[in-house]
Amino acid sequence: MTGCAMVLAALAAWGGAAQAQQVCKEDLRVLSQPRDGLTLLEKYKDEFKALAGASFNIDNLNENDRRTKTRADASTVGKYHVYYVDEANVPLFAQSKWIVPLAKYYPADYDYADFDPGRQKVATFDGQLWFAPLTGGGDLLVYRKDLLEKAGIKPPTTLDEFVAAAKKLNDPANGVYGVALRGQRGSGANVWRWMPFFRGYGGQWFEGDKPVFDSAAAVKATQTYLELFKYSAPGTKTGGWDESTGAFLAGKVAMLVESTPLAGNALDPKMSTVIGKVAYLPPPTPLTGGGYGHGLAIGAKANKTEEAKKCAGLFVAWATSKKQEQRRLAEGQFGELNRTSVLSSPEFAKRYGADLGKALADTGKVTAVNFWQDPAWPDLGDRWGIILEELITGSRTDIKAGLDELDGYAKQLVARRKK
Repeated sequence: MTGCAMVLAALAAWGGAAQAQQVCKEDLRVLSQPRDGLTLLEKYKDEFKALAGASFNIDNLNENDRRTKTRADASTVGKYHVYYVDEANVPLFAQSKWIVPLAKYYPADYDYADFDPGRQKVATFDGQLWFAPLTGGGDLLVYRKDLLEKAGIKPPTTLDEFVAAAKKLNDPANGVYGVALRGQRGSGANVWRWMPFFRGYGGQWFEGDKPVFDSAAAVKATQTYLELFKYSAPGTKTGGWDESTGAFLAGKVAMLVESTPLAGNALDPKMSTVIGKVAYLPPPTPLTGGGYGHGLAIGAKANKTEEAKKCAGLFVAWATSKKQEQRRLAEGQFGELNRTSVLSSPEFAKRYGADLGKALADTGKVTAVNFWQDPAWPDLGDRWGIILEELITGSRTDIKAGLDELDGYAKQLVARRKK
């Protein structure tokens, strides 16, 4: 049985009986960052109070402040019963015992197994579930079907086909570029987009405490990534998500592999000039999807009793339930749809198209946790991001030397942790 299957089986232990009991004795305090889906929850406070016996209050901070305050609160006073967490900080929070494994306290009737498989993978660390997804995804190949048809190019299903198509579709004289990538330094920027190449070519970050990424797979991934930059839109060599997706939405890019929220943006008339011209596929083989996820976790310090943990677990389940997702779908909150039952529903197909629903289902099967699941990941990832940006912009040219340098830095991180 896989790790995900084991933790999902554990959800049955609580059962639906607890839903009939009002398990909450005080209003829940939730620390989050602004999300449309959570704002929508505010309309249904009475629904939760009738279910649980108490209400809830959500404090919202911007992403960076939320991360700082969550870490400070979780490690000291523990004021909040529920924390908004993301894939980058789950290893630290889990290893520090600042959050509680979710499976025991997530009522079975809320059907955790219905979440997209890729989001389940990201929510799992060290064999246990830690949060219920509010937003997340993997990667999609998003392409201009009109441009590919005009050039006589079939949508690429392999990376070799993708590179060849990018080269053929690149037409700067007419303001169209083959692809759009991310060159801006950062574990969540250029490194995030580079990692599917690295993992797709067979790369691994560590074996135990031994770094093993300084490999032929990493060199090949970097060579391919740099090759594609020859056909990438202007501004992307030092740009991130905004520059890459913005160029596509402005009609300047033929295709790109990007995180799934782009699919919703491409259908939004307030953001997109390419409505009706876009199609979707899973990433070309052997690219893995870059799995990420944000969601709700149970705080350890504020929930000292089993009853308190069950109350927090009920809120997490209710807030991420099928009913809430159906409400988000009705409001057009594409980026906060996580359940296969919703993504495959007739209502989703009517609003977004059946082809997008199928692409999301298919990409969920190849979505992977590409980053090093460790509290030190942002440090290591950001260091590689600096080196990678220098390779992209040409201020550095020796790929292997850059990886050697990163290897030395990784060994320092591991040694520092052992002291």
